[in-house]
Amino acid sequence: MGLFGSVSGKDIDVFAKGLVQDLAKRYPPALDKGSERKISQKRLTTILEDTFARAVEFRGQHKLGVYKKARLGNTFRWELQDMGYSEKFVELATEGLIVYITRKAGD
Repeated sequence: MGLFGSVSGKDIDVFAKGLVQDLAKRYPPALDKGSERKISQKRLTTILEDTFARAVEFRGQHKLGVYKKARLGNTFRWELQDMGYSEKFVELATEGLIVYITRKAGD
């Protein structure tokens, strides 16, 4: 695998922002910030795994190199922060995304 991959940086940014937008529809920042409504840990795990699975599918379609994976992770992190998620959630979600997209296919 090369360092750069076959998709533009702008396309990576658009995809990462779309991931966060979809995540925010299912788990809004207000729920993360401790409002009265809470969702179960199982439900949150399912939401995150669905998000990560989409990223893995994107990686498979576009042969992301090292730099593009890093860009995807960084854009995802910044977008989560901009949406108002807690630092703890931003760290957890970004780390999960990176783990999923850096695994070898078939793992």
